[in-house]
Formats: sequence, C-alpha cells, structure tokens
Amino acid sequence: MKSITIKGSERESVGKVSTKALRNAGAVPCVLYGGDQPVHFSAEEKAFKNLVYTPNAHTVVIELGNGKSFNAIMQDIQVHPVSDKILHLDFFQIFDEKEITIEVPVKIVGNSKGVMAGGDLRLNNRKLKVKALPKNLPDFVEADITPLNMGNKLYVTQVPTPDFKIMHPDNTVICQVKISRAAMKAAQEAAKAAKAGPAKGKKK
Repeated sequence: MKSITIKGSERESVGKVSTKALRNAGAVPCVLYGGDQPVHFSAEEKAFKNLVYTPNAHTVVIELGNGKSFNAIMQDIQVHPVSDKILHLDFFQIFDEKEITIEVPVKIVGNSKGVMAGGDLRLNNRKLKVKALPKNLPDFVEADITPLNMGNKLYVTQVPTPDFKIMHPDNTVICQVKISRAAMKAAQEAAKAAKAGPAKGKKK
C-alpha cells in the first residue's frame, strides 16, 4: 500500500484555546493512538489533502522532528458541517509484526459478458475491509467481472486474496450484473415471437 508522509509538530498544550489558535493558523490538531501513550500533534491542513480528499487508501508516516517518526493509518476525521474544513484527525499507530484492518477501494477489471449483452453493472460495495500485516496491505481489491453473465453476482469468496483477508461474510456481494429494461424487453419480444411460430404465407 502507498504511504503518505505528514510533517507536523508535537503539541504542548491541548486545551480549547490552543486548539482554536491552531485552526485559525491553518493547522489541524491530531492525536496518534496505539502506542504506549497518545501523541498529540498538529500539521498544516494542506498536508492532509492527498490523504483525505481521495478514494484511495494509504498508510501514513508521521514525522514530528527530533527523529520522532511513527507509522500509522487514519482512524477518524471530524469536518466542519458547513465549510468541510478539517477540524480534527485521529490516527492509529501500526507495527510491522501486527496485523491491522483497513478499508480499501474495489477496482473493477475485465469485460463482463452480461454487460456486453446489455446488462447493467451494479457495484454493491465500493470499499471492503481487509486485514493483513502492514507490508501486505493492498492498494485495492481487484474484482474481475469477466465471467459474469446477466443475473450473476460476484461474491467476496470469488476474489483472490493471497496476502490479506477480507473481513466480510462469505455471502457479501461485491457487484452484480442486472438485466436492463432494454434487455428484458428484447427477451420478452423474442419469447413472444418464438411462441407465435413462423409467420404463415398469404394465399394468392
């Protein structure tokens, strides 16, 4: 999985006054959990652009100066209800030898027979939770729709997961090909034509 580096600085004060001052200065207050004790820090809001405003999943390297560096994943975010400005971020520290769970996007590949025949592809889950060691975390779950005919579904059990585990029930549907109205109408007309049989020739 791709990683993003966030350069920030530790916070000496975590009260409301200092938090407000940080936000007014264009910085975002953050907390890192998962270690021996929480680490309070801040970073410029623009530093989180490639982490927050993207459908992709990333791990994070948090650099706080003085040689302090932590590997983490974003756990929670608070945004302003009107301006969408980032108000606060929570991170969870990760370690090379410990498995973690994270949501990653689904990437559709292949050409479905059902879609080419006029069916509609419906993506039931745009993201899936996966569990793995940090080094084995995938950027995305690849869903090959090539075998799907109209009416078929692709389940999580049909997706290869060599180095990670999908944390969803086996009956979870990733996507499916539904019969479109046009295809249904064509099938109905074909059925009517077959039932009626060949047209009889007119007598002279």
